Amino acid sequence: MGMMKEFREFAVKGNVIDLAVGVIIGGAFGKIVGSVVEDLIMPLVGRLVGKLDFSNLFIVLSDPPPGTALTLAELKKVGVPVFAYGNFITVALNFAILAFAIFLMVKQINRIKRAEPAPAPAAPPPTPEDVLLLREIRDSLKQRG
Repeated sequence: MGMMKEFREFAVKGNVIDLAVGVIIGGAFGKIVGSVVEDLIMPLVGRLVGKLDFSNLFIVLSDPPPGTALTLAELKKVGVPVFAYGNFITVALNFAILAFAIFLMVKQINRIKRAEPAPAPAAPPPTPEDVLLLREIRDSLKQRG
């Protein structure tokens, strides 16, 4: 029973929930970046380089069965080993764009944090009455002496 209580306390801690939210948002953000790379950037790069489709850049590592279409999807479907460097280019671009976007976000957050004014120092607590009374007695004794 104690372990379940510990687990519940762990699972509902703020940082665990924040991490879960971050992972979910990161997954969605990764899909957006994947679409930007695959649907927007790679077609433009492919057009500039010569209408290349990076997803179909590969080297066949063994002889395919007769009648098999020489596309990456078809070769993988029949189990032919392929060196799919085009997919690697796409994934590497996805990573670079995602890393750059996160860098920009962290940079903005740090800039906002630096721009916030520092909190004003807290006012000192009021002096207790007994200390005030002792000071009064001290000052009175100094005047007599």
